[in-house]
Formats: sequence, C-alpha cells, structure tokens
Amino acid sequence: MTLETLVRNTRSFRRFDPATAIPESTLRDLVNLARLSASGGNLQPLRFLLSCTPERNALIFPHLRWAALLKDWPGPAENERPTAYIVIVCDTAIRPDPGCDQGIAAQSILLGATERGLGGCMIGSVDRSALHRALALPESLAISLVLALGKPAEQVQLDEAVNGDVRYRRDAQGVHHVPKRPLDSILVG
Repeated sequence: MTLETLVRNTRSFRRFDPATAIPESTLRDLVNLARLSASGGNLQPLRFLLSCTPERNALIFPHLRWAALLKDWPGPAENERPTAYIVIVCDTAIRPDPGCDQGIAAQSILLGATERGLGGCMIGSVDRSALHRALALPESLAISLVLALGKPAEQVQLDEAVNGDVRYRRDAQGVHHVPKRPLDSILVG
C-alpha cells in the first residue's frame, strides 16, 4: 500500500464491528509506532493507557463526545462501539503540555491501525476530569487525546469541498462524507 493510499484510508471511523476484538498485543504494536515517532525536544512526555476489555472500555465510553456536526447522532450505539481505546496522556512532570506530540503519536497509531485493516477516531472532545477519575490516573498524567479503535463498520468517503463547505455529513445510506479543500486552495504564495 502506498503512503498516499494509507493516508486516504486513515479516516475518522465512528462505528465499529463489535465482533472484532483487538488484542492487547496489537495495541502494544501500535503504541510502539508512536514511541518511534518524533517528539518535540525528544522529551517523549507521552504515556499510553491501553483498553481492550469490555469492562475498561465501558469506563471510557461515557466520557467521550462524538461527531459534533452530526447534531441528531448521540454517538455509536451499543452494537457499534469501539472494541479498544488508547488514552494518550502527558506526563506533566516531564513537560507541562505535549505540544504537538499527541497529534504525531495519534496519526502514527491510526496509520498503523489502517495498515492492519482496523480503523479509529481521534477524540479530543473528552470530559477529561471525569475520565481521569474513572481511570484512577495519577495527578501528574494529563489526558491529551483518546483514540477509539476497532474494525470499521461504516463507509467514509472523501469528497471535494464545494464553495468552501468542509462540514462532514452522513447521507441517507449512512455513508459518511468528508469534504476536503482542493490542493490549490490551501497553497499559499
């Protein structure tokens, strides 16, 4: 698979096949990709909480907010939920905030997931205080992002943005459309 194909196929999936479990060994392999990725000042402040059991997943799910632009959709139904999560946290004893490290790490993980036939969604809209308590995390670990992972159970299609409208949407068949601005419109100078 070319890098462009991998990037095109690495989408934000929000509905998953509950029959496809992700073992902890796969989550460890994905986090290893993040570990090998760039880190600002090479400080490597990120830590990763792995979740692939129904019990732990149930602690995480209620603290996430899904697809703000889909006003009538409260998030994945019970039979569409992720089968794994990676909670990316910053060790504030090393660095008070992760800078852009969490984005680099998350993209590396999602590219690796796509390569393995899985999919995921970076979730930044998180009730961090409640999730921090639910997971009993030490005070020095600040939640940066949550990655929801699983076998995608939806189709995501890239479209060309029309008149600058980049709002994603779902059509009547449930296809999730993601408009992208044309290349020439994002180049400066």
